[in-house]
Amino acid sequence: MFVDEAVVNLKAGDGGKGSAGFRREKFIPFGGPDGGDGGNGGNIYALGDENVSDLENFMYSPNIRAGDGANGAGRQKTGETGKDAFLRVPPGTIIINTETDMPVAEVLKHGEKILLLRGGKGGLGNIHFKSSTNRAPRQFTYGSEGEDGEFKLVLKTIADAGMVGFPNAGKSSLVSLLTPARPKIGAYQFTTLHVNIGTLEYPEVYQKLKLADIPGLIDGASQNRGLGHKFLRHIERCKVLIILLDMAGVDGRKPTDDYKNLLKELELYSPELVKKPMIIAANKMDEDVAVKNLKSFKRKYPKLDVIPISCLSEEGIAELKAEIFTQCKKSSEL
Repeated sequence: MFVDEAVVNLKAGDGGKGSAGFRREKFIPFGGPDGGDGGNGGNIYALGDENVSDLENFMYSPNIRAGDGANGAGRQKTGETGKDAFLRVPPGTIIINTETDMPVAEVLKHGEKILLLRGGKGGLGNIHFKSSTNRAPRQFTYGSEGEDGEFKLVLKTIADAGMVGFPNAGKSSLVSLLTPARPKIGAYQFTTLHVNIGTLEYPEVYQKLKLADIPGLIDGASQNRGLGHKFLRHIERCKVLIILLDMAGVDGRKPTDDYKNLLKELELYSPELVKKPMIIAANKMDEDVAVKNLKSFKRKYPKLDVIPISCLSEEGIAELKAEIFTQCKKSSEL
């Protein structure tokens, strides 16, 4: 199960208390105070980790706490600092404070570390309270509490190319041809209920690209019908969009209408999406009706470059894969 949202309760470590110790050594009858400070509590960090694919772990372990600082001791010994806690999240994760509903951090790169909550400061030992009028202070202070809070984690997939289309357009079949990913494939709507990430390999140039298979959109996705926002947010960071059209017209759909409606939903969700480079792939060209529909589509949109493909016969798959690489490279150079 792919999990792209989770709520976590975080608590940084509390500071340890200071010590009220006195120096006790032979031949030193008036050793005086020597209580050490308490250790600071551990912090909580968000850490980008490309080896983590989603937020599933936080569904089962939503409560995360850093270590408390140790208490101070005699001989001016400071307590140990509490152990830090790390939220290992996939790059592309946004962290939102649920109380204010405002983002507090965004992890974009592998290895990126962001401080979320700071641990409490350790208390003072009695050595700090020694003065000319108070030679044997017994005062000390307790450590302060670490920060805490509830946060919502939202994953927006970082991929080079994102594939969008209506249900039954053949996205899952295409992903299985282009990448080693093996998403569920079936002749019914919504076989894909979560984003699949596959790796496009180009061994001849020693390059790899990430391809996101976005589950089938429906009319009204920009208004969050179906799982609109849940899906659309995953293509916000893609460099290139692949518009996959069903040229066979399954379910009585018309490719020209599908194209127009897909662009409308993308623009309504975010005008920036339709400004991204797009590759139009006409799928199911192994069927006779697809040839007729492709001609009609080109008459309606004569300026569009369309790559005819078939996931069944594998027609045009190599050309599409090459075009994805070309467009992603151009986008990276902009």
